[in-house]
Amino acid sequence: MRGHDWINTCLPDELIVEIFRLLDSKPSRDACSLVCKRWLALERLSRTTLRVGATGSPDLFIKLLARRFFNVRNVHIDERLSITLPVQLGRRRGNNYNVVSSLQLYATEKDGPEDVGFESCSLSDAGLIALGDGFPKLEKLSLIWCSNISSSGLIALANKCSFLTALDLQGCYVGDHGLAAVGQSCKQLEDLNLRFCEALTDTGLVELALGCGNSLKALGIAACAKITDVSLEAVGRHCKSLETLSLDSEFMHNKGVLAVAHGCPSLKVLKLQCINVTDEALKAVGTSCASLEFLALYSFQRFTDKLVPFS
Repeated sequence: MRGHDWINTCLPDELIVEIFRLLDSKPSRDACSLVCKRWLALERLSRTTLRVGATGSPDLFIKLLARRFFNVRNVHIDERLSITLPVQLGRRRGNNYNVVSSLQLYATEKDGPEDVGFESCSLSDAGLIALGDGFPKLEKLSLIWCSNISSSGLIALANKCSFLTALDLQGCYVGDHGLAAVGQSCKQLEDLNLRFCEALTDTGLVELALGCGNSLKALGIAACAKITDVSLEAVGRHCKSLETLSLDSEFMHNKGVLAVAHGCPSLKVLKLQCINVTDEALKAVGTSCASLEFLALYSFQRFTDKLVPFS
């Protein structure tokens, strides 16, 4: 029968959503969402991953996304990215054009001008609160170089998103209280990246290890001047399932690496860029970490050619 809609009349919602999930690219899913209102609504249900850049106001963008996509599990926010919005409209004033994005116009219509702050291109604590409120089932979150967020926002997020398994805070200026809240609330956390988190100290990392050390499998630390061997000793005591450790610090010594080697027998990947670590620590790794599969040594100024018998 020509003109008869066999798909929408015969296929249930669950099957169409599953078909959308099997599409190999975002442009394909976007095209499907334009077919009809039903497909638009179902395609939104199939979205599990969102990427947000530094265009416009990320805080507002997250609020709008939360209204449309209900099954999101992975969010990647990178302030180094500039994601172009779908439409740019121009309003002419004299000889100049005031460019207004479709996102701005939509938000102004829905919320009123007083709720829209477009001067900032940085995610703030308000954005983290919106993330927690909008995506409570969040499992993986990357906050890359989001320098305007603080412990307050991270605490609010952790209290709402207890299912987090991966958290990337690279370049974020969060403090110890925020990291401690993650340890208290996110008991399933497996992967944590703390590279270039300059505000953190041993206090925050020790509290995190106490809170969710049992589940932690991967940890990255770099350029954190206030994190010392004290933190690694806590990791060795409480993170028995740790499999991957990436460490770049001139403030770490043998004591911390020895604690990890003796306390984390499941270690498979070890990347060290620590100028104060010597052969003693490397020997302990070879003796205690029988599961080690990958070892990378960078700037090893105090390692020698001494043969180390790995188990």
